[in-house]
Amino acid sequence: MEIKDLKALVKMITDTDITEFEMENEEEKILIKRGKEQEVIHISSPAAPQYMQPAAQAPAAPAPAAASTHEEPAPAVNDAYEAITSPIVGTFYRAPAPDADPYVEVGSIVEKGQVLCIVEAMKLMNEIEVEFKCKVIEIVKQNAEPVEFGDVLFRVERL
Repeated sequence: MEIKDLKALVKMITDTDITEFEMENEEEKILIKRGKEQEVIHISSPAAPQYMQPAAQAPAAPAPAAASTHEEPAPAVNDAYEAITSPIVGTFYRAPAPDADPYVEVGSIVEKGQVLCIVEAMKLMNEIEVEFKCKVIEIVKQNAEPVEFGDVLFRVERL
């Protein structure tokens, strides 16, 4: 399968409510399962099998230990802010190239359709665009950090 076809397939699946997709021919087999608890992408061919099976997503904020006497302040999360999450498993990049400026910074005002970052998945660079006009309040992930499906990438204030 060509890279452009695979990229289109991943985009189609992430843009719809499809939770399972399977395709097989004499050269390769593609199986993609996704949902709240896990996302599995399995591609195999006789020459080079590839497997990507991330662990199920952990809760967003683990409960503090009950026996702890020293209480650390939790990061303040204002309900007025919305989370922009990763639609796929991959690697988070803030800029289009290592020597380029980041797409956005904290405080940036972004328009609907503007690219916020890239999530690389299986050597495909997937641009993550904002779906509404907003102001970037927090950039949650670090550049080149691995991300899971549903991980919060940015906190934004809708404008």
